Order: sequence, then structure tokens, then C-alpha cells
Amino acid sequence: MTLAQARRVALAAQGLHRPRPDTSRGPVTMRRLLAEVERVNLLQIDSVNVLARAHLMPLYSRLGAYDVGLLDRAASRAPRRLLETWAHVASFVPAATYPLLEWRRRNARQEAWGMISGAALEHAAELDLVRRLVAERGPVTASRIHDELEAAGRASARSREEWGWNWTVAKRCLEYLFFTGEVMTARRNTAFERCYDLPERVLPPALRHAEPVPDDVAVRRLLELGARAHGVGTLRCFADYFRLKGPAVRRALDELVESGTLLPVTVRGWDERTYRHRDARVPRRATGRALLSPFDPLVWERRRLERLFDVYYRIEIYVPAPKRTLGYYVLPFLQGDAITAFVDLKADRQAGVLRVRAAHATAHADADTLAELGDELDTLAGWLGLGATDVEPVGALAGDLDAVLRAA
Repeated sequence: MTLAQARRVALAAQGLHRPRPDTSRGPVTMRRLLAEVERVNLLQIDSVNVLARAHLMPLYSRLGAYDVGLLDRAASRAPRRLLETWAHVASFVPAATYPLLEWRRRNARQEAWGMISGAALEHAAELDLVRRLVAERGPVTASRIHDELEAAGRASARSREEWGWNWTVAKRCLEYLFFTGEVMTARRNTAFERCYDLPERVLPPALRHAEPVPDDVAVRRLLELGARAHGVGTLRCFADYFRLKGPAVRRALDELVESGTLLPVTVRGWDERTYRHRDARVPRRATGRALLSPFDPLVWERRRLERLFDVYYRIEIYVPAPKRTLGYYVLPFLQGDAITAFVDLKADRQAGVLRVRAAHATAHADADTLAELGDELDTLAGWLGLGATDVEPVGALAGDLDAVLRAA
């Protein structure tokens, strides 16, 4: 395969190779939204809300101006079509994918990261109390559980200085139980807090009494889903999709190759063993256009992104401001089969303005990039309910982009 073919395969696998549907002819339906979720397999959840919640943007990039209430309905009303669990990280996954991750929930001591896994040893008594409170009070938030623990003398008063990962005992216990699957997310409240409940009150009926999936079958199926979502890539790419690790992953790869599900290919210029999913399409052209969230599945594996699109991209939220090269919350701009710009965006909801805090062209920008990017920013602002777009004079593209938007 040529590199250009590999790019088009990757874009088609993610549904980004063609223009988004024309929503002026009719709104995005629940069926269409769920089909897109099943294509990408999961939506990463992150608390950053500079532009829009992380799980909302990948669907916008593929579907355009859709009603975000559809996603809320799919995840919070019975029978739930989407469920929260640890997948890539904390993610929404199709209900059918949830049983494939049971082995991870069962092995939380090894699979969970320290702050979560340590709760079982450090807060055993509190865990039992939290289990009982969720059973009695669910759906219930971590703050409500904390108040109950504090009243029972099991937790100290919350500090107003707590932030980031400085969790209360209640939060640590709930996150551990969520990782193990002993509690689930019934819904999110208006502050985007999880409302925890028992699995029997959250899981769709078909999953409540389903037979467990053998570990090797689950790992093989998850690796195949990662390969399907990539179209073409390396074992590292496919495994990263669901954060798979260990010798079982290599065995699963060998089995998928032996069955013909994954086909060994050579991509010109790549020096790693590469595979194409047998169902991957190779479009003749890629004509889509989209702003991609830092949490979009296409850009998760940054090394793969660099090799496919010849761009260097990192999220710089945690980088001190003077050391940032692109900006705080930067979105790559996909134009056809190239990433032609990076824009640092912020939704200023109080002012009703989409702020472009920086705009940078890549080496792949062309004569149409400014107009295409300007149109895309206008469309995004409309979806976010913002009445204007303001470009700050940061980045080589900023001045011309500002002029294009003003003229429009």
C-alpha cells in the first residue's frame, strides 16, 4: 500500500473520508448516531469542557450538528444502548461491547491504576458501607455518598482546596467499584457527575444474565474491533484502542492473521509489521472535512498520526503556558486526506463567542484551507449555540483567518 492509500483506509474506517450528512434535509436520528458509535467502538470521556465535552465532539466531527440529547438518552434511559466502563480510558461503549471487558473488571487489582486499585486495601470498611449506600440510595453521586460517610464518621470534611485527582474517600471507593463493575453509571447529572447504581438496575435485560465471555475470546474480539476501527496499522495501534497488554494480545493477533481477519501488508516508508482488516475499504478519494477533538479516536495514537499525516501533534493542557507550541486545547483540522491546520479553541459561553486563541498552518495547507477552515468554524459555532467567532492574533494563520471570517 502507498501511504496515501493507508491514509484513506484509516479515514474510511473512522467514517471521516466523506462529507458529513446534510442536516438541513433532516436531523440526525438515534439509529444513525448509534451506527456511528458502533463504527468507532467507544467514546472517550473527559472532564475538560473548554470547547465541548470530549465524548460529544467525535460524533459532531462525523455527523455534524446533531442533538446531544440523543447521546444522553442512549446512555441514561432504559434499555441503555451505551454503557460507561473502562475501555480506552473511561468511555461510553455499545452495550454489546460491555461483556467483552468483564475480564478487566475482574482483574482490577492489576488493570486499574494506583489511586483506584489501592482503595480495596486502604478503605475496605468504607467500601462495604459504600456498597450498601448505593444499594439503598442509588442512583447517587459521589458527593452524596461522601456526606453519608462523613455523617457516619468514616470521612473527614471536604476541603475546598480539593481539585484534579485529589479525591475524597467516597470518590475513590466509588471509582474502584465502578472499575470492577460492582456499581455502574445510571446517568450523568447537569454538573456531569456520575450517578451510581447497581448493575441490575442499569444493565439492559439481555446482559443481566448473559454467559461470561472467555478471556481469550474477549481479548481477540477487542483486538479485532481495534483493528476494524483503524483499518490499517500495527499491533501497537490495535492494542492501544482498548489498552490491551500482555502475551494474550500477541496470541490474539496470530489467531486473527491465521483466520484471515487481519491481512499482513507493507506500507511504503513504514518499517513495522503492518496489518489491514479484511473489511477495510480503500476509497479512491477522501473528501471529508472536520475539526478533530484531542480525544478523537483518529488522533489517540500520536505516533501513528505522525506517520500517516506527517504532522506532529500533542495535547498541551498540562504544559505550562510559556512552553506550549500550539496552544491549550488544540484541534487538528482535517481537509480531505490531509491535516492542514491546528486551531486552539475555546467556547466562551458567557460572551456567546467561539474564541480562536491561535491558528497554525501545517506544511499541507493549500489555497482552499482558509475558506474551508472558516466555514468549519462557523458551523461549529452554530452547533455550540455561539453567535460569533473571534480570532486572536496568535499563529501564522490567524491574520488571514480573521480576515476570511470577517468577510464572511
